Amino acid sequence: MKKIINILLPELGEGIETVIISEIPVSTGQKINKDDTIVILESDKASMEIPSNIEGVVKSINIKNGQEIKTGDLLITIESTKATGKNIKQTPTQPNKTEQKETTVKTRTKPQLNNGGIYASPGVRRLARELEINLDMILGSGDKGRITKADLHGYIKAKMYAHNTKPLHFEEDIDFNQWGKIDVKKLTKVKTITGQRLSKAWKTIPHVTQFIESDVTDLEVLRKKEKTKQTNSGVKVTIMPYLMKATASALIEHPVFNSSIQNNGTNIVYKKYYHIGVAVDTKYGLVVPVIRDVDKKNIIELSKELMDVSERARNKKLNPNELKGGTFTISNLGGIGGSFFTPIINPPEVAILGVSRIKTENNAEKQLILPLSLSYDHRVVDGAAGAAFIVFLSNILNNPQNLN
Repeated sequence: MKKIINILLPELGEGIETVIISEIPVSTGQKINKDDTIVILESDKASMEIPSNIEGVVKSINIKNGQEIKTGDLLITIESTKATGKNIKQTPTQPNKTEQKETTVKTRTKPQLNNGGIYASPGVRRLARELEINLDMILGSGDKGRITKADLHGYIKAKMYAHNTKPLHFEEDIDFNQWGKIDVKKLTKVKTITGQRLSKAWKTIPHVTQFIESDVTDLEVLRKKEKTKQTNSGVKVTIMPYLMKATASALIEHPVFNSSIQNNGTNIVYKKYYHIGVAVDTKYGLVVPVIRDVDKKNIIELSKELMDVSERARNKKLNPNELKGGTFTISNLGGIGGSFFTPIINPPEVAILGVSRIKTENNAEKQLILPLSLSYDHRVVDGAAGAAFIVFLSNILNNPQNLN
């Protein structure tokens, strides 16, 4: 007997109330198989697929591109003769007629979405209403961007401190067209969210940046030998895996750089794992996938993983979990140029390493020099510790024999 199955949007995680339809790769009358993608949801950093858990023929499509939907909303209906399973709830029908059932499907990944919605507890919302505070002005530090009571209190304190200064908002729009031709483009969601996070980090974290020039002449010889070995394997061996291994060693030796502040500054959490975020520049904006357990992997394993996550980052195919859990970040601008820069810390981490382009010293040895920029949270790390860390890191790069 044929049954009409209603495919509903499943729960997508705590705090996620609505999502945006990015693509609908099926059409009415189309036959689909189990696990075929029926809809793609757009998150801030990845495209998430919703697969069908049954096979059949699409009878109706109840959504459209760009539509905002919530858990339990009807996506499509499917006519099937093989609808079975615990997720299907029987709907009372008249005998000898087509039966209609409902099912919810599982996402292939659990997205971390933020489509402009505000995630906050009722208590936080109530206090914000009482004080006439617009929660849109506050960047949440909780899970999935949830605005916590501490975030609200911090915002209030900042406003009190800045009561004699200009309001904390952008200047009113200017008609730039009055002076000549212009082209206006909307910021991508990734750039918007990244900008908000970096602005908050810069305002709330006392940054100090330490600079050093590291001799990587021997390291480049080592890297080129390994690159030659991998000619037939297709593995691209860059300097980044060596930087990651050296950084992991430095983090083990200087554990305060592998920590986070907790409970509004009363505790420091020292992490016993070494997960390094690698900033990847994409056409959508900066994305920072996290490579886990760097201390336990060799150069070739790290090279393969970097190739994989970099490619998927540029194609918005990363699992949201691959963007979480970092303990330290490396931002490499060596492929672009420049000497030094001041990288902004990626909270809740307490430090970030900036890498610039290798330059050749004009001397007899023709030394290769790598400029490094280390930014750290001065609440946790003092200047002496910062200098010790970057010198230790530089010494490892100077003597790379043990990096494998």
